[in-house]
Amino acid sequence: MNNELENLRHSTAHLMAAAVLKLWPEAKPTIGPVIENGFYYDFDNIKVSDSDFPKIEKEMKNLVKSWSSFEKIEVTANKAKKTFKDNPYKLELIKELKKKGQKITLYKSGKFVDLCRGGHTQDAKEIKYFKLLSVAGAYWKGSEKNKMLTRIYGTIFSTKEELDNYINLQEEAKKRDHKKLGPLLELFLFHETAPGMPYWLPKGLILLNELINFWRDEHLKRDYKEIKSPLINKKSLYETSGHWDHYKENMFISETEEKETYCLKPMNCPNAMIVFDSKTRSYKDLPLRLSDTDTLHRYEKSGTLNGLLRVREFSQDDAHIFIEENQIKDEYKKLFEITNHFYSIFGLKYKFRLGTRPESYMGDKKVWDKAEIELKEILESSGKEYSILEGDGAFYGPKIDILMNDSLGREWQMGTMQLDFQIPLRFDLKYSAKNGTQKTPVVIHRVIYGSLERFVGILIEHFSGGFPTWITPVQVKVLPITEKHLDYAKKVGDKLKEQGIRVEVDERNERLQAKIRDAQLEKVAYMLIVGDREEKEGTVAERGRSGKDYGGHPLKEFIENIKKEIKEKTIN
Repeated sequence: MNNELENLRHSTAHLMAAAVLKLWPEAKPTIGPVIENGFYYDFDNIKVSDSDFPKIEKEMKNLVKSWSSFEKIEVTANKAKKTFKDNPYKLELIKELKKKGQKITLYKSGKFVDLCRGGHTQDAKEIKYFKLLSVAGAYWKGSEKNKMLTRIYGTIFSTKEELDNYINLQEEAKKRDHKKLGPLLELFLFHETAPGMPYWLPKGLILLNELINFWRDEHLKRDYKEIKSPLINKKSLYETSGHWDHYKENMFISETEEKETYCLKPMNCPNAMIVFDSKTRSYKDLPLRLSDTDTLHRYEKSGTLNGLLRVREFSQDDAHIFIEENQIKDEYKKLFEITNHFYSIFGLKYKFRLGTRPESYMGDKKVWDKAEIELKEILESSGKEYSILEGDGAFYGPKIDILMNDSLGREWQMGTMQLDFQIPLRFDLKYSAKNGTQKTPVVIHRVIYGSLERFVGILIEHFSGGFPTWITPVQVKVLPITEKHLDYAKKVGDKLKEQGIRVEVDERNERLQAKIRDAQLEKVAYMLIVGDREEKEGTVAERGRSGKDYGGHPLKEFIENIKKEIKEKTIN
């Protein structure tokens, strides 16, 4: 997002807050930042729904007529407190600013005054092409211990065309929303007894297992060795790794009767270190590629949970690659190759992003600098588009993230490849080098899918539930025209099952059009319609999920074609 657009959105957040206060004078505005695709503002003491948006937008249009610019006013803490004496949220922010010794600034437009650090459009008349999008609950400062506020989301663009395109995209995204399609297609569900932890239903588990089986086969080809490690570990494991100091607020922690502290596993890397250290290692063993898809748990705040995209229980297509320092470039080259293979299978476009040393990091700065230089050189030589996000590395090393674009052009952060010189040192890992000395290995932490749950959620939206045939839970639906054709339909279904094809026979006494409609809603890859002619000739009438009629074929021919499609993992 460019500064001009960011300033425009920040200014529009002020305008929205002013309109809300005009309509609901008792409301308490809190904060209104810019976000990726727009802005929001949080309010207390107000009840608002989507039905109120037209009148808020109307008031915004009326107010902006009398606005010219955003006047910056630098004030003392006492002056600011007087200005916001009836707003406890602003008073809390003023107190924090004073404690930090930061300047306190107000911005005034028309009669509206807000506590603000700035960043506004020069001319308020530029605020034209805006739209309020949604309303939600949000805790003050994101803490569940604080009061729930009302959050109003909106967006604005420089031109009407950009706004219209965005709104159309949002409408299409709503149709594809995995939180609606997932339960509708009987893939997964959530229940209040386990917030952020999905129940995988039979069809969803087929999809998940197909992804894992593909992952497993491809990694076996590339000399990965799959492991499985304990779900619950003692606190001491994470103290050694450094995660206890840097990550414990995201862990599920329990204490036994013996007063021992245990943690549900939030990541696999410490366990991989234990496996490496379980026997004597030599340079001949390296690269040692340990992979797993273990279940992980992280305590995400309830307000951040978002279907499969952000959960508390998930699996990763994880791997920890133990290498010598001189093997870094070659191994990253191999990682780029497998990344390209995986994402091309699904027709997904992607690019890379380098995350550098964060403020809170572990280890020596010189080692970090060396690692970052190495990764930059690797990215440059890859020929792949990449960006740099300063301070976004893991606490133990810089990383390369995979940024994927879906069919709607939305960008998602998926897998990651983290270069780690630190954790192996903390576990005192050693291998015998060629010259006979004992050395510490370098570790690459990497995932390609990322979270499998997140990947499935994105695939649902990317394909709008119409997956490639090889991962489609029900690949074929056999539809008898009438009940008298049911026996033949079952014979067709049995022959497909014998060939390993996932098939269902619609045995309902319904009209054919109703069966076709329901099969399309279920997003099955193919429908096979059978009647008198098909039964007599031993054929099937083939129809695609889009409704396209492929005509009649011998059953044997259809089986050959769909098996070829599944084997080649064609995107249909």
